[in-house]
Parts: sequence; C-alpha cells; structure tokens
Amino acid sequence: QVQLVESGGGLVQAGGSLRLSCAASGIIFRLSAMGWYRQAPGKQRELVATITSGNSTNYANSVKGRFTISRDNARNTLYLQMNSLKPEDTAVYYCNALAIVAGRGPWGQGTQVTVSS
Repeated sequence: QVQLVESGGGLVQAGGSLRLSCAASGIIFRLSAMGWYRQAPGKQRELVATITSGNSTNYANSVKGRFTISRDNARNTLYLQMNSLKPEDTAVYYCNALAIVAGRGPWGQGTQVTVSS
C-alpha cells in the first residue's frame, strides 16, 4: 500500500531555511510525478511545487524563487528546500504523487512548518 512519510519541519525565524523530506513506498517512485502541498489553519490544502519523472519542476507563484523541489529516485525520496521563509509559509506540508491526489488517494501525516516573525 502507499505510504508517504514527511519529515524535516520545525520552528524557524523569518528569513530562515528548512529542508523537508518525503519517503515514499508502495508506488513506482521513479515514474511518478510528485508534489508538495501545504495546508494552513482554516485554509484549503494548496499545491506548492511539482516535479515530473523527468525532473521538470513547477512552483506556485508564492514560493517561486525561494523553494526548490527535487527527488532522489534511488532513495524513493522527495525533497523541498525552503529558503527565505515567511510567516505566511506556516502550514502543515504534505507530499504526494499527483496521480494519487487525482484519484483522491491517501495522504501522509504531514510535517509542521512554523515561521515566526
């Protein structure tokens, strides 16, 4: 079965950096387009960044130039490097395969990112 385990969140001051990791199993990771999502309190989950199996990337305007998504297919792991963090980046961050999201499949537990001003 699909298992997604996010880690690397924490409390950081504005302007700081964090690197999130997502260990994936139960999917053919190297063939899967993957994404990072986030959900702030009282808001809907939103797509932050995506990466295709061919390493093409796309970003939400709100994080473009500050966040970098990457993948290590040998480790079945997805990463999100977050720099120049802002208080509005505070949210629970999730990873998932785009196909699973489209099929309303399962999510992991997420990792909390809190940015203080």
